[in-house]
Formats: sequence, structure tokens, C-alpha cells
Amino acid sequence: MGHKMTKSLPVSPKGVVRTLVLCSPLLALAACAPPAPPPGPTAAEAMAAAQAAQQTANQALQTAQQAEADAQAAKAAASSMYQRSLHK
Repeated sequence: MGHKMTKSLPVSPKGVVRTLVLCSPLLALAACAPPAPPPGPTAAEAMAAAQAAQQTANQALQTAQQAEADAQAAKAAASSMYQRSLHK
């Protein structure tokens, strides 16, 4: 009742070495490759973000222009008060 072991695939040491030599650069390259970047936003999402940024920039510009106008008005009022104080 003994079972005879048979070779299912003939494998020579040269064949194993050759396979390792040929495949090792590919394995090393795969191991060193950076992971794939995450998918970016869609064109519609990018457009919506750009429009939101434009709106925020417009609001900031309006605020800065109002602040400049207020500063000019304060400067004019201060100058006027100074001039009146000189003529008293």
C-alpha cells in the first residue's frame, strides 16, 4: 500500500534561478513604486470651488475698498479739525 511520489512539474535549479533573476527587478520596482494618487475633483466640482473662491475674493475686495474709503474720510475729517484748531 505504498504510494509512489511522482514529480508533477519538472523544475530544475537553473530554471528557478533564472525565474528569480528575471522577476526580481520587477518585484523591486513594484515595491518602490509610489501609491496611486487619490482621484482628483471632477470638472464640475473644480468649477464650483473656483466660483466660490471668486465670490470670496470679490467680498474681500469690497471690504478693503470700503475700509480705504473710511480711512480717507477719517483722514479728511482729522485734517479739517486740525486746520480749524490752528485758526482759533
